Amino acid sequence: MTTTAPPVTAADIRDAAARLKGVAHRTPVLRSRTLDGLVGAEVFLKCENLQRVGAFKFRGAYNAASRLTPEQLARGIAAYSSGNHAQAVALAARELGTTAVIVMPEDAPPSKVAATAGYGAEIVTYDRYSGDRAAIAEDLAAERGLTLIPPYEHPHVIAGQGTAALELLEETGELDALVAPVGGGGLIAGSATVARDLYPGIRIIGVEPEAGDDTKRSLEEGRRVTVPVPRTIADGQAITTPGELTFSVNRRLVDAVALVSDDEIRAAMRFAFERLKTVVEPSGATPLAALLTGRVTPLPRRIGVIVSGGNVDAERFALLCGQRD
Repeated sequence: MTTTAPPVTAADIRDAAARLKGVAHRTPVLRSRTLDGLVGAEVFLKCENLQRVGAFKFRGAYNAASRLTPEQLARGIAAYSSGNHAQAVALAARELGTTAVIVMPEDAPPSKVAATAGYGAEIVTYDRYSGDRAAIAEDLAAERGLTLIPPYEHPHVIAGQGTAALELLEETGELDALVAPVGGGGLIAGSATVARDLYPGIRIIGVEPEAGDDTKRSLEEGRRVTVPVPRTIADGQAITTPGELTFSVNRRLVDAVALVSDDEIRAAMRFAFERLKTVVEPSGATPLAALLTGRVTPLPRRIGVIVSGGNVDAERFALLCGQRD
């Protein structure tokens, strides 16, 4: 019998943590008695909305970019993203003294486009409903001799993302469950890898928007399923199919995927702002929405939650939070 080695190990994640030390923020873990009371459990929020670029994505982008050769760095980096990975690669490139070209959808949140440009990246836009962002970026990288760092289909990116869960568990000790948003699957794949290494009995629960349930469907069918381009306020989770690498991990380690509606995401954003005094973008609010709506069952006693990002401008935040269920 032959076995396939996993694309990422817990040792890879610990190596990434060492590489990120002093570069990425060690983000705080937020507690709230009000939240605990509403959920009926102890909840530990890992606040990656306070990470550099406002999202966990900096971890994976820097871990991957920092391993490039001097020759690769001299030529530059390419990436594709709706926003957070775009900013992360742009900042990582600046930190490492190189340049970045980012393929972004035309309807990406303006604040994310502005931030990416502000870090010095060149932006190439496309129509997310008709264009293939990966193909566009691959062609661009080949034409210019750039090294492509994808948002989740890369072992070093997955390992970097897993450092958020490593830090959380180092602070909290054993948890009964870890809940994280799922887009392409890199965050939950890295998180599940290190969490299961530390605590084999921990449950791993992903959360997706109802309109973008590709990972849930894929896990249920045992193969990667493609859905139409999701129309959801959770732009960071508007993915049509799980990554091949990430799904190879998640099909082994993820126990369940909960779904939440856009209205429930808005309510979670309002709750985080009004009661927790923190700003969370739609994709980052999906795990909180799942807890507040009782979608995590059976309910664990101690729950870790990765709040993946907080990149939402004031105007959009006010608009989303002003829309009542």
